[in-house]
Amino acid sequence: MTPALVRLIGKHLVEPAVSGFLYAEGPLWRSDGYLLFADSPRNRIHRWNPRGGLAVLREPSFTATALAFDLEGRLLATEHGNRRISRTESNGTLVTLVDRYEGKRLNSPNDLVVAANGAVYFTDPPYGLPRQREGKELDFQGVYRLDPDGRLVLLVRDMVRPNGIGLSPDGKTLYVSDTDRSLIRAFSLRADGSIESSRILATIKPWREGMQGAPDGMTLDVKGRLYIAGPGGIWVFDDNGGRLGVIATPEPPSSCTFGDATGQTLYIAARSRIYKMHLNVQGFSLRPYKK
Repeated sequence: MTPALVRLIGKHLVEPAVSGFLYAEGPLWRSDGYLLFADSPRNRIHRWNPRGGLAVLREPSFTATALAFDLEGRLLATEHGNRRISRTESNGTLVTLVDRYEGKRLNSPNDLVVAANGAVYFTDPPYGLPRQREGKELDFQGVYRLDPDGRLVLLVRDMVRPNGIGLSPDGKTLYVSDTDRSLIRAFSLRADGSIESSRILATIKPWREGMQGAPDGMTLDVKGRLYIAGPGGIWVFDDNGGRLGVIATPEPPSSCTFGDATGQTLYIAARSRIYKMHLNVQGFSLRPYKK
């Protein structure tokens, strides 16, 4: 652990927040005071209020894996079961945001991030398909941009298993974890959201035999540092790919997000539990946290 990460953590520890899940993932903080996350094996989306407790927000969730809010505050979800991204309207109705590319069904959208202009960037590995191949209509695993006008643009098609995805605070860099290759790739974006160039930002691999976990979901802080779920815990990098260290977790994590009133609590989804840890930095969000 580098001095830079020690300064971010201080004397704070990873603590359990809520437990009892088969596979918690896709945590998302709502600025009016609660955390949403998926338990995909149980086909649920949960809502957890630090003061009011745990509730089921949606069941079935159609095997939702990741959650986000659009610019109007509506909930978006990647659904393995329906092979789509859904949007929850203000009256509770579910609508399909996207489920096909050039007439062919998507594999199983897995993670997503919303840009400041409302564009939705998402990954589409085959994890949700039976044996990761049955019913597959596309011959690649893509990374896409869905524009506010509904146009779907394929950005990347050369990844083995594109998984977690994140966007820099200035909106100029898209980060994607290629899980099977143990890589984090960084894509420089033009003003129109197209890719200008790409590079390998970092490699994330277990450092001892038998360690579980692979590069998965991610989040960023206001300084552009990346917090990526991986073997042993949350791997922290600066925006140049410099490794600051690993925040160890009791279980292999799947993803993380910032939340709470100040935006300085890192919530970590890890198998059976949601964990939390206070950091000396605020997470990046398109919408300011309510004070």
